[in-house]
Amino acid sequence: MRPSIQEGNEARSTKSFPFYRFSGTHREIGQQFGGTCKELIRKHRDYALERLQSQTGISSRQVLEEAAMRYRPYVIQHADFFDEEIQGIAEGAGISLAEAYLLQLRAELARDLTMSSECTTFAVLPEVTSEGTGLIGQNADLPAFYSELGVVAEFVPNDAPAHLMLTPAGQVSYIGINDQGVGVFANFLTCDDWRVGFPRYLLSRLALMHGSVEEAIAAVRSVHRASSRNLIMLDRHGKAADMETTAAQDALIEPVAGLLVHSNHYITEELQQEERLPEQLLENSRVRLSRMRSLLEGKRGQLNAQVMQNILRDRETYPHPLCVAPGDAPYQTPGDQGADIITFASVIAEPGKGQLWIAIGPPHQYEYKCYSFSS
Repeated sequence: MRPSIQEGNEARSTKSFPFYRFSGTHREIGQQFGGTCKELIRKHRDYALERLQSQTGISSRQVLEEAAMRYRPYVIQHADFFDEEIQGIAEGAGISLAEAYLLQLRAELARDLTMSSECTTFAVLPEVTSEGTGLIGQNADLPAFYSELGVVAEFVPNDAPAHLMLTPAGQVSYIGINDQGVGVFANFLTCDDWRVGFPRYLLSRLALMHGSVEEAIAAVRSVHRASSRNLIMLDRHGKAADMETTAAQDALIEPVAGLLVHSNHYITEELQQEERLPEQLLENSRVRLSRMRSLLEGKRGQLNAQVMQNILRDRETYPHPLCVAPGDAPYQTPGDQGADIITFASVIAEPGKGQLWIAIGPPHQYEYKCYSFSS
């Protein structure tokens, strides 16, 4: 029996992810990102290539890089500013454009072997919080090495809303908020209809180019998506929605009594037939979904960023906990940072305040730090 929760905060580390601000044209933002985080980006590239080669059995870097570049036309077609930033990252970090694209496409390139139970997300409407401020966020579960690679980035383009995101170094989009009061977080979903198209990781920041949940949903629907993704969204108007997607379909979930929760399996009746997650991982996803919903309901009216920190540290449902530590079953691969899935970061957003509370993971071992827009 592994311990459920670390009591008190005496042993929690105050170590935090580094924060950077990048501004200007999208090309300049990419160049700043690449130059500032050069060593982390190269480490990310090396880890990602090693893991992809292990997963796919393809030893040639050239083959993987050529595969990554097949997605570029869809990025240019639907959101060419991302291509500008990715080019800038390659220039700033001194890596090839194909390598920079590969960092945006890890899951798609391993599609035939990709079945994963990663991340638990939530959204809480203002009326069920203690301060009247909506909350959204997640425990982000990825291979353990991402704890070394995470950065908090403020992207301030000349021609678009500013974004505040947690993201692996060199990745132009992951999870976060914009300065219009919108928050977007995400979960892995497993289905069969993956294809070459617009990369899944870019959907979060594509949604954050807009000022409302409705506009964000329309943007995600407008692109030729490469793969499945669950997006949970909240805006400053108190509107929240969860958008389950396959590459070609989507379905929406509305909050129930002010609460919205998701994990890693399809919930909507329209898409349940698309589910391809193995039974062991389905059980894990269902337990986490139920536990998160129960904890939120138990704190209805008391929910705020501090209460959410305690909820996201929860390990009571081990071996299917909300907060995943190294070596936890069914993620058990002790000592292998590329295969041992952990909660590498925990994020609580208050989009209406322009704030992110972020802990390095697993969060029962780390304190949260508050990040805000510099303006």
